[in-house]
Amino acid sequence: MITRKIPSWRKRVVFGAVLFFGLLAMTAKPAVDPDLWWHLRAGQWMVENGRVVHHDYFSFTRAGSAWVSHEWLAEVIFYEIWEHAGPGGLIAFSSLVTTLGFLVLYGRCRGKAHWAAALTALGATAAAPSWGARPQMFTFTLASILLWLLERGEERPWILLWIPPLFLLWLNLHGGFALGLALMALYAAGLAGESMVGTTPWAESRAIITRVLAITLVCMALVPLNPSGRELYRYPLDTLRSTEMRMRIVEWFAPDFHRWMYLPLLLVVLLLVTVLAGSRARIKGRTLLPLLFTAVAALDAVRHIPIFVLLAIPVMAALGVRPGSPLGQRRAPLPRTATTIINGAAVTLLAAFAMAHWIELTREQPAEEAAHYPPRAVAFLQQQPEGERLFAYYDWGGYAIWKLGPRYRVFADGRADLYGDELLRESSQTVPQIRAGWEEVLDRWDVETVLVPPSTAVAQALMINGGWSLAYRDQQAAIFIRKSTKRDKS
Repeated sequence: MITRKIPSWRKRVVFGAVLFFGLLAMTAKPAVDPDLWWHLRAGQWMVENGRVVHHDYFSFTRAGSAWVSHEWLAEVIFYEIWEHAGPGGLIAFSSLVTTLGFLVLYGRCRGKAHWAAALTALGATAAAPSWGARPQMFTFTLASILLWLLERGEERPWILLWIPPLFLLWLNLHGGFALGLALMALYAAGLAGESMVGTTPWAESRAIITRVLAITLVCMALVPLNPSGRELYRYPLDTLRSTEMRMRIVEWFAPDFHRWMYLPLLLVVLLLVTVLAGSRARIKGRTLLPLLFTAVAALDAVRHIPIFVLLAIPVMAALGVRPGSPLGQRRAPLPRTATTIINGAAVTLLAAFAMAHWIELTREQPAEEAAHYPPRAVAFLQQQPEGERLFAYYDWGGYAIWKLGPRYRVFADGRADLYGDELLRESSQTVPQIRAGWEEVLDRWDVETVLVPPSTAVAQALMINGGWSLAYRDQQAAIFIRKSTKRDKS
Protein backbone atom coordinates (compact mmCIF):
# COMPACT_ATOMS: atom_id res chain seq x y z
CA MET A 1 0.00 0.00 0.00
CA ILE A 2 1.35 3.41 -0.95
CA THR A 3 1.47 5.94 1.86
CA ARG A 4 2.01 9.62 1.37
CA LYS A 5 3.72 11.84 3.87
CA ILE A 6 1.34 14.16 5.68
CA PRO A 7 2.39 17.83 5.27
CA SER A 8 3.77 19.41 8.45
CA TRP A 9 1.17 22.20 8.35
CA ARG A 10 -1.62 19.64 8.38
CA LYS A 11 -0.09 17.92 11.38
CA ARG A 12 0.05 21.30 13.09
CA VAL A 13 -3.65 21.87 12.41
CA VAL A 14 -4.66 18.40 13.60
CA PHE A 15 -2.66 18.59 16.82
CA GLY A 16 -3.89 22.16 17.30
CA ALA A 17 -7.51 20.98 17.03
CA VAL A 18 -6.89 18.14 19.49
CA LEU A 19 -5.17 20.57 21.83
CA PHE A 20 -7.98 23.11 21.48
CA PHE A 21 -10.79 20.81 22.57
CA GLY A 22 -8.62 19.15 25.18
CA LEU A 23 -7.78 22.51 26.74
CA LEU A 24 -11.41 23.60 26.65
CA ALA A 25 -12.13 20.72 29.00
CA MET A 26 -8.96 21.11 31.07
CA THR A 27 -9.28 24.83 31.73
CA ALA A 28 -12.99 24.82 32.60
CA LYS A 29 -13.47 25.21 36.35
CA PRO A 30 -16.44 26.04 38.60
CA ALA A 31 -17.08 29.76 39.03
CA VAL A 32 -16.24 29.93 42.74
CA ASP A 33 -13.19 32.19 42.94
CA PRO A 34 -13.50 34.36 46.10
CA ASP A 35 -13.02 37.56 44.10
CA LEU A 36 -15.57 36.67 41.43
CA TRP A 37 -18.48 37.89 43.52
CA TRP A 38 -17.34 41.46 44.11
CA HIS A 39 -16.33 41.61 40.44
CA LEU A 40 -19.94 40.72 39.57
CA ARG A 41 -21.31 43.32 41.98
CA ALA A 42 -19.00 46.02 40.59
CA GLY A 43 -20.01 45.09 37.04
CA GLN A 44 -23.68 45.21 37.99
CA TRP A 45 -23.25 48.65 39.58
CA MET A 46 -21.58 50.01 36.44
CA VAL A 47 -24.20 48.56 34.10
CA GLU A 48 -27.09 49.87 36.19
CA ASN A 49 -25.55 53.32 36.74
CA GLY A 50 -24.05 53.74 33.28
CA ARG A 51 -20.64 54.83 34.56
CA VAL A 52 -17.44 53.40 35.94
CA VAL A 53 -17.24 52.95 39.70
CA HIS A 54 -14.54 55.20 41.20
CA HIS A 55 -15.44 54.97 44.90
CA ASP A 56 -16.24 52.18 47.30
CA TYR A 57 -19.94 51.46 47.80
CA PHE A 58 -19.64 47.95 49.20
CA SER A 59 -17.85 48.24 52.56
CA PHE A 60 -18.39 50.36 55.68
CA THR A 61 -14.69 50.65 56.51
CA ARG A 62 -13.78 52.36 53.22
CA ALA A 63 -17.16 53.74 52.19
CA GLY A 64 -16.73 56.62 49.76
CA SER A 65 -12.96 56.15 49.46
CA ALA A 66 -11.33 56.37 46.05
CA TRP A 67 -11.04 53.00 44.34
CA VAL A 68 -8.82 52.37 41.29
CA SER A 69 -11.06 50.41 38.91
CA HIS A 70 -8.25 48.69 37.05
CA GLU A 71 -10.49 45.77 36.01
CA TRP A 72 -13.63 47.70 35.13
CA LEU A 73 -14.05 46.31 31.61
CA ALA A 74 -13.54 42.71 32.74
CA GLU A 75 -16.13 43.24 35.48
CA VAL A 76 -18.71 44.57 33.04
CA ILE A 77 -18.07 41.62 30.71
CA PHE A 78 -18.35 39.13 33.56
CA TYR A 79 -21.62 40.59 34.82
CA GLU A 80 -23.22 40.73 31.38
CA ILE A 81 -22.32 37.10 30.71
CA TRP A 82 -23.55 36.03 34.15
CA GLU A 83 -26.77 37.98 33.72
CA HIS A 84 -27.61 36.63 30.26
CA ALA A 85 -25.93 33.21 30.19
CA GLY A 86 -25.58 32.33 33.86
CA PRO A 87 -22.62 30.60 35.52
CA GLY A 88 -22.32 28.15 32.63
CA GLY A 89 -21.76 30.97 30.19
CA LEU A 90 -19.03 32.49 32.36
CA ILE A 91 -17.35 29.10 32.78
CA ALA A 92 -17.35 28.58 29.01
CA PHE A 93 -16.13 32.11 28.30
CA SER A 94 -13.28 31.83 30.81
CA SER A 95 -12.26 28.50 29.32
CA LEU A 96 -12.27 29.91 25.78
CA VAL A 97 -10.13 32.92 26.71
CA THR A 98 -7.60 30.77 28.57
CA THR A 99 -7.48 28.22 25.75
CA LEU A 100 -6.78 30.99 23.24
CA GLY A 101 -3.69 31.94 25.22
CA PHE A 102 -2.43 28.35 25.10
CA LEU A 103 -3.15 28.03 21.38
CA VAL A 104 -1.00 31.10 20.73
CA LEU A 105 1.67 29.47 22.89
CA TYR A 106 1.40 26.31 20.79
CA GLY A 107 1.83 28.40 17.65
CA ARG A 108 5.08 29.84 19.07
CA CYS A 109 6.56 26.38 19.67
CA ARG A 110 8.94 25.21 16.97
CA GLY A 111 9.74 21.60 16.13
CA LYS A 112 7.48 18.59 15.81
CA ALA A 113 3.76 19.24 16.15
CA HIS A 114 3.19 16.37 18.58
CA TRP A 115 6.07 17.53 20.80
CA ALA A 116 4.80 21.12 20.78
CA ALA A 117 1.28 19.96 21.67
CA ALA A 118 2.53 17.72 24.48
CA LEU A 119 4.64 20.51 25.98
CA THR A 120 1.76 22.98 25.72
CA ALA A 121 -0.49 20.52 27.56
CA LEU A 122 2.21 20.15 30.23
CA GLY A 123 2.41 23.93 30.57
CA ALA A 124 -1.37 24.10 30.91
CA THR A 125 -1.25 21.53 33.70
CA ALA A 126 1.49 23.49 35.48
CA ALA A 127 -0.59 26.67 35.27
CA ALA A 128 -3.78 24.93 36.45
CA PRO A 129 -3.79 26.54 39.95
CA SER A 130 -4.44 29.90 38.27
CA TRP A 131 -7.32 28.83 36.03
CA GLY A 132 -10.84 30.10 36.65
CA ALA A 133 -13.34 32.86 36.03
CA ARG A 134 -11.11 35.79 36.94
CA PRO A 135 -9.76 38.88 35.14
CA GLN A 136 -6.23 37.53 35.48
CA MET A 137 -6.92 35.17 32.57
CA PHE A 138 -6.97 38.22 30.27
CA THR A 139 -3.41 39.04 31.32
CA PHE A 140 -2.31 35.49 30.50
CA THR A 141 -3.82 35.50 27.01
CA LEU A 142 -2.77 39.06 26.16
CA ALA A 143 0.79 38.34 27.36
CA SER A 144 0.80 35.28 25.12
CA ILE A 145 -0.25 37.39 22.14
CA LEU A 146 2.30 40.08 23.03
CA LEU A 147 5.17 37.56 22.97
CA TRP A 148 3.96 36.27 19.60
CA LEU A 149 3.93 39.83 18.21
CA LEU A 150 7.43 40.53 19.53
CA GLU A 151 8.84 37.40 17.92
CA ARG A 152 7.11 37.93 14.59
CA GLY A 153 8.03 41.61 14.65
CA GLU A 154 11.71 40.76 14.19
CA GLU A 155 11.07 39.84 10.55
CA ARG A 156 7.93 41.88 9.97
CA PRO A 157 8.31 45.18 11.87
CA TRP A 158 4.82 46.36 10.95
CA ILE A 159 3.37 43.64 13.22
CA LEU A 160 4.64 45.58 16.25
CA LEU A 161 2.02 48.25 15.46
CA TRP A 162 -0.60 45.86 16.84
CA ILE A 163 0.94 46.08 20.32
CA PRO A 164 -0.41 49.54 21.34
CA PRO A 165 -4.07 48.63 20.59
CA LEU A 166 -3.55 45.35 22.41
CA PHE A 167 -2.06 47.21 25.36
CA LEU A 168 -4.93 49.73 25.42
CA LEU A 169 -7.38 46.85 25.78
CA TRP A 170 -5.17 45.19 28.39
CA LEU A 171 -4.91 48.17 30.73
CA ASN A 172 -8.70 48.37 30.90
CA LEU A 173 -9.12 44.65 31.59
CA HIS A 174 -6.58 43.88 34.30
CA GLY A 175 -3.79 45.47 36.33
CA GLY A 176 -1.33 42.93 34.96
CA PHE A 177 -0.75 45.26 32.00
CA ALA A 178 2.48 46.32 33.73
CA LEU A 179 3.81 42.86 32.94
CA GLY A 180 3.64 43.73 29.25
CA LEU A 181 5.89 46.73 29.77
CA ALA A 182 8.35 44.58 31.73
CA LEU A 183 8.45 41.87 29.06
CA MET A 184 9.15 44.38 26.30
CA ALA A 185 11.88 46.09 28.32
CA LEU A 186 13.52 42.75 29.18
CA TYR A 187 13.31 41.67 25.54
CA ALA A 188 15.15 44.83 24.45
CA ALA A 189 17.71 44.51 27.27
CA GLY A 190 18.39 40.89 26.37
CA LEU A 191 18.88 41.81 22.73
CA ALA A 192 21.34 44.53 23.75
CA GLY A 193 23.17 41.91 25.81
CA GLU A 194 23.50 39.73 22.72
CA SER A 195 25.32 42.53 20.96
CA MET A 196 27.55 43.16 23.98
CA VAL A 197 28.77 39.54 24.03
CA GLY A 198 29.08 39.45 20.25
CA THR A 199 26.40 36.90 19.36
CA THR A 200 24.29 39.41 17.42
CA PRO A 201 25.80 42.30 15.39
CA TRP A 202 24.88 45.70 16.78
CA ALA A 203 23.72 46.86 13.36
CA GLU A 204 21.14 44.08 13.39
CA SER A 205 19.97 44.44 16.97
CA ARG A 206 19.90 48.24 17.06
CA ALA A 207 16.92 48.53 14.70
CA ILE A 208 14.91 45.95 16.62
CA ILE A 209 15.76 47.52 20.00
CA THR A 210 14.77 50.95 18.74
CA ARG A 211 11.40 49.72 17.50
CA VAL A 212 10.63 47.75 20.68
CA LEU A 213 11.61 50.61 23.00
CA ALA A 214 9.56 53.06 20.91
CA ILE A 215 6.52 50.79 21.20
CA THR A 216 7.15 50.45 24.94
CA LEU A 217 7.18 54.23 25.37
CA VAL A 218 3.97 54.54 23.35
CA CYS A 219 2.34 51.95 25.60
CA MET A 220 3.49 53.79 28.72
CA ALA A 221 1.95 56.97 27.34
CA LEU A 222 -1.35 55.10 26.84
CA VAL A 223 -1.72 54.16 30.53
CA PRO A 224 -3.84 57.24 31.45
CA LEU A 225 -6.39 56.21 28.79
CA ASN A 226 -8.49 54.39 31.35
CA PRO A 227 -11.19 55.60 33.76
CA SER A 228 -8.69 55.92 36.64
CA GLY A 229 -6.28 58.06 34.61
CA ARG A 230 -2.74 58.50 35.90
CA GLU A 231 -3.59 56.63 39.11
CA LEU A 232 -2.98 53.44 37.17
CA TYR A 233 0.74 54.23 36.98
CA ARG A 234 1.16 53.62 40.70
CA TYR A 235 -1.30 50.75 41.12
CA PRO A 236 1.10 47.90 40.15
CA LEU A 237 3.81 49.32 42.44
CA ASP A 238 1.40 49.66 45.36
CA THR A 239 0.34 46.05 44.88
CA LEU A 240 3.90 44.75 44.86
CA ARG A 241 4.75 46.73 48.00
CA SER A 242 1.84 45.34 50.04
CA THR A 243 3.19 42.97 52.69
CA GLU A 244 -0.27 41.95 53.91
CA MET A 245 -1.33 40.78 50.45
CA ARG A 246 1.73 38.57 50.23
CA MET A 247 1.11 37.18 53.72
CA ARG A 248 -2.59 36.31 53.44
CA ILE A 249 -3.54 35.87 49.76
CA VAL A 250 -2.76 32.34 48.53
CA GLU A 251 -1.85 33.29 44.98
CA TRP A 252 0.94 35.50 46.34
CA PHE A 253 2.47 32.54 48.22
CA ALA A 254 5.44 30.64 46.80
CA PRO A 255 4.44 27.28 45.24
CA ASP A 256 4.60 24.44 47.75
CA PHE A 257 6.10 21.46 45.94
CA HIS A 258 4.84 19.16 48.68
CA ARG A 259 1.36 19.65 47.18
CA TRP A 260 0.50 17.59 44.11
CA MET A 261 -0.97 20.55 42.21
CA TYR A 262 2.51 22.09 41.89
CA LEU A 263 4.30 18.94 40.76
CA PRO A 264 3.72 19.74 37.03
CA LEU A 265 5.49 23.06 37.61
CA LEU A 266 8.40 21.19 39.20
CA LEU A 267 8.49 18.93 36.13
CA VAL A 268 8.56 21.96 33.84
CA VAL A 269 11.46 23.46 35.80
CA LEU A 270 13.43 20.19 35.78
CA LEU A 271 12.84 19.65 32.05
CA LEU A 272 13.85 23.21 31.31
CA VAL A 273 17.10 22.87 33.25
CA THR A 274 17.82 19.54 31.52
CA VAL A 275 17.16 20.97 28.08
CA LEU A 276 19.30 24.06 28.67
CA ALA A 277 22.16 21.96 30.08
CA GLY A 278 22.07 19.36 27.33
CA SER A 279 21.52 21.52 24.29
CA ARG A 280 24.43 22.59 22.12
CA ALA A 281 22.45 25.56 20.87
CA ARG A 282 22.91 28.82 22.75
CA ILE A 283 19.74 30.48 23.97
CA LYS A 284 19.43 34.09 22.89
CA GLY A 285 19.58 36.89 25.43
CA ARG A 286 16.22 38.28 24.27
CA THR A 287 14.73 34.93 25.36
CA LEU A 288 16.93 34.20 28.37
CA LEU A 289 16.41 37.44 30.27
CA PRO A 290 12.56 37.34 30.28
CA LEU A 291 12.75 33.60 31.02
CA LEU A 292 14.92 34.12 34.10
CA PHE A 293 12.74 37.01 35.27
CA THR A 294 9.51 35.01 35.01
CA ALA A 295 11.12 31.89 36.53
CA VAL A 296 12.08 33.84 39.65
CA ALA A 297 8.61 35.42 39.73
CA ALA A 298 6.89 32.01 39.42
CA LEU A 299 8.96 30.53 42.26
CA ASP A 300 8.13 33.60 44.35
CA ALA A 301 4.35 33.70 43.77
CA VAL A 302 1.84 31.23 42.36
CA ARG A 303 0.07 33.91 40.31
CA HIS A 304 3.11 34.25 38.04
CA ILE A 305 3.32 30.58 37.02
CA PRO A 306 1.25 30.99 33.80
CA ILE A 307 3.56 33.76 32.55
CA PHE A 308 6.64 31.62 33.24
CA VAL A 309 5.00 28.84 31.20
CA LEU A 310 4.69 31.22 28.24
CA LEU A 311 8.48 31.68 28.24
CA ALA A 312 9.60 28.17 29.22
CA ILE A 313 7.56 25.97 26.88
CA PRO A 314 8.83 27.46 23.56
CA VAL A 315 12.43 27.10 24.78
CA MET A 316 11.90 23.41 25.56
CA ALA A 317 10.13 22.88 22.24
CA ALA A 318 12.98 24.48 20.29
CA LEU A 319 15.87 22.81 22.13
CA GLY A 320 14.37 19.60 23.45
CA VAL A 321 14.32 17.41 20.34
CA ARG A 322 17.59 16.77 18.52
CA PRO A 323 18.20 14.61 15.47
CA GLY A 324 18.79 11.04 16.56
CA SER A 325 17.00 11.38 19.90
CA PRO A 326 14.13 8.97 20.66
CA LEU A 327 11.64 11.83 20.45
CA GLY A 328 13.00 12.84 17.07
CA GLN A 329 13.00 9.41 15.40
CA ARG A 330 10.64 8.83 12.51
CA ARG A 331 8.23 5.96 12.37
CA ALA A 332 6.58 4.34 9.41
CA PRO A 333 3.53 6.45 8.54
CA LEU A 334 0.01 5.04 8.68
CA PRO A 335 -2.13 5.05 5.55
CA ARG A 336 -3.63 8.46 4.99
CA THR A 337 -7.23 7.22 5.28
CA ALA A 338 -6.51 5.59 8.63
CA THR A 339 -4.76 8.73 9.85
CA THR A 340 -7.72 10.88 8.84
CA ILE A 341 -10.18 8.59 10.64
CA ILE A 342 -8.09 8.47 13.81
CA ASN A 343 -7.56 12.22 13.87
CA GLY A 344 -11.22 12.93 13.20
CA ALA A 345 -12.32 10.56 15.93
CA ALA A 346 -9.90 12.11 18.44
CA VAL A 347 -11.09 15.64 17.71
CA THR A 348 -14.77 14.62 17.81
CA LEU A 349 -14.40 12.76 21.10
CA LEU A 350 -12.52 15.63 22.73
CA ALA A 351 -15.10 18.15 21.50
CA ALA A 352 -17.90 16.00 22.94
CA PHE A 353 -15.99 15.61 26.20
CA ALA A 354 -15.42 19.37 26.49
CA MET A 355 -19.10 20.08 25.91
CA ALA A 356 -20.15 17.41 28.41
CA HIS A 357 -17.69 18.80 30.95
CA TRP A 358 -19.12 22.32 30.54
CA ILE A 359 -22.65 20.98 31.03
CA GLU A 360 -21.59 19.01 34.10
CA LEU A 361 -19.85 22.03 35.65
CA THR A 362 -22.94 24.16 35.04
CA ARG A 363 -25.16 21.55 36.67
CA GLU A 364 -22.82 21.24 39.65
CA GLN A 365 -22.35 25.01 40.12
CA PRO A 366 -24.90 25.35 42.99
CA ALA A 367 -23.27 22.46 44.85
CA GLU A 368 -19.80 23.95 44.32
CA GLU A 369 -20.98 27.31 45.63
CA ALA A 370 -22.49 25.63 48.68
CA ALA A 371 -19.22 23.78 49.31
CA HIS A 372 -17.15 26.98 49.30
CA TYR A 373 -19.61 29.54 50.72
CA PRO A 374 -22.46 29.65 53.31
CA PRO A 375 -25.70 29.97 51.29
CA ARG A 376 -27.99 29.00 54.19
CA ALA A 377 -26.42 31.53 56.52
CA VAL A 378 -26.68 34.18 53.81
CA ALA A 379 -30.36 33.31 53.31
CA PHE A 380 -30.88 33.79 57.06
CA LEU A 381 -29.28 37.25 56.95
CA GLN A 382 -31.41 38.22 53.96
CA GLN A 383 -34.48 37.74 56.15
CA GLN A 384 -33.25 39.88 59.02
CA PRO A 385 -34.86 43.33 59.36
CA GLU A 386 -31.79 45.00 60.86
CA GLY A 387 -28.03 45.04 60.52
CA GLU A 388 -25.76 46.80 58.08
CA ARG A 389 -22.16 46.43 59.27
CA LEU A 390 -21.02 42.88 58.58
CA PHE A 391 -17.71 41.35 59.56
CA ALA A 392 -17.40 38.32 57.30
CA TYR A 393 -14.69 35.71 57.01
CA TYR A 394 -12.21 37.19 54.50
CA ASP A 395 -12.82 34.66 51.72
CA TRP A 396 -16.57 35.20 52.12
CA GLY A 397 -16.42 38.98 51.86
CA GLY A 398 -16.98 39.14 48.12
CA TYR A 399 -19.78 36.57 48.33
CA ALA A 400 -21.48 38.69 50.99
CA ILE A 401 -21.19 41.77 48.75
CA TRP A 402 -22.88 39.91 45.88
CA LYS A 403 -25.60 38.19 47.91
CA LEU A 404 -26.29 40.70 50.71
CA GLY A 405 -25.53 44.09 49.23
CA PRO A 406 -26.39 46.88 49.18
CA ARG A 407 -28.06 46.66 52.64
CA TYR A 408 -25.17 44.85 54.25
CA ARG A 409 -21.73 46.36 53.88
CA VAL A 410 -18.65 44.34 54.71
CA PHE A 411 -15.62 45.03 56.88
CA ALA A 412 -13.19 43.74 54.19
CA ASP A 413 -13.15 41.54 51.12
CA GLY A 414 -10.77 40.54 48.33
CA ARG A 415 -10.12 44.13 47.22
CA ALA A 416 -6.89 44.24 49.21
CA ASP A 417 -5.60 47.25 47.27
CA LEU A 418 -8.59 49.31 48.48
CA TYR A 419 -8.26 48.42 52.17
CA GLY A 420 -4.51 48.74 52.55
CA ASP A 421 -2.17 46.86 54.87
CA GLU A 422 -3.38 48.50 58.10
CA LEU A 423 -7.01 47.47 57.73
CA LEU A 424 -6.04 44.01 56.49
CA ARG A 425 -3.97 43.58 59.64
CA GLU A 426 -6.99 44.53 61.73
CA SER A 427 -9.03 41.95 59.88
CA SER A 428 -6.41 39.27 60.52
CA GLN A 429 -6.50 40.07 64.25
CA THR A 430 -9.91 38.46 64.39
CA VAL A 431 -9.95 35.78 61.70
CA PRO A 432 -8.67 33.11 61.29
CA GLN A 433 -6.93 33.26 64.68
CA ILE A 434 -7.64 35.57 67.57
CA ARG A 435 -4.89 38.06 68.25
CA ALA A 436 -4.53 40.78 70.84
CA GLY A 437 -6.99 43.62 70.23
CA TRP A 438 -9.59 41.63 68.30
CA GLU A 439 -12.48 42.85 70.46
CA GLU A 440 -11.31 46.44 70.12
CA VAL A 441 -11.45 46.10 66.33
CA LEU A 442 -15.08 45.00 66.40
CA ASP A 443 -15.99 47.72 68.91
CA ARG A 444 -14.15 50.56 67.21
CA TRP A 445 -15.80 49.85 63.86
CA ASP A 446 -19.19 49.25 65.53
CA VAL A 447 -19.60 45.88 63.83
CA GLU A 448 -23.20 44.69 64.14
CA THR A 449 -23.03 41.20 62.62
CA VAL A 450 -20.27 38.60 62.41
CA LEU A 451 -20.31 35.79 59.83
CA VAL A 452 -17.52 33.22 60.31
CA PRO A 453 -16.94 29.46 60.26
CA PRO A 454 -18.04 27.95 63.60
CA SER A 455 -14.64 26.30 64.05
CA THR A 456 -12.76 29.61 64.21
CA ALA A 457 -11.43 30.93 67.50
CA VAL A 458 -13.48 34.12 67.20
CA ALA A 459 -16.69 32.07 66.96
CA GLN A 460 -15.78 30.23 70.15
CA ALA A 461 -14.94 33.53 71.88
CA LEU A 462 -18.18 35.22 70.83
CA MET A 463 -20.17 32.25 72.16
CA ILE A 464 -19.18 33.22 75.71
CA ASN A 465 -19.11 36.97 75.17
CA GLY A 466 -22.02 38.68 76.89
CA GLY A 467 -22.24 41.43 74.28
CA TRP A 468 -23.06 39.05 71.42
CA SER A 469 -25.79 36.52 70.74
CA LEU A 470 -25.63 33.47 68.49
CA ALA A 471 -28.36 34.00 65.90
CA TYR A 472 -27.62 31.13 63.51
CA ARG A 473 -25.33 28.15 63.25
CA ASP A 474 -24.81 25.19 60.94
CA GLN A 475 -21.77 23.07 60.07
CA GLN A 476 -20.48 25.73 57.71
CA ALA A 477 -21.15 29.10 59.30
CA ALA A 478 -22.11 30.86 62.50
CA ILE A 479 -23.81 34.27 62.76
CA PHE A 480 -23.43 36.49 65.80
CA ILE A 481 -25.39 39.70 66.32
CA ARG A 482 -24.31 42.44 68.71
CA LYS A 483 -26.86 43.02 71.46
CA SER A 484 -26.39 46.81 71.45
CA THR A 485 -24.48 49.15 69.15
CA LYS A 486 -23.18 52.68 69.54
CA ARG A 487 -26.11 53.89 67.48
CA ASP A 488 -28.56 52.11 69.78
CA LYS A 489 -27.00 53.84 72.80
CA SER A 490 -27.15 57.23 71.14
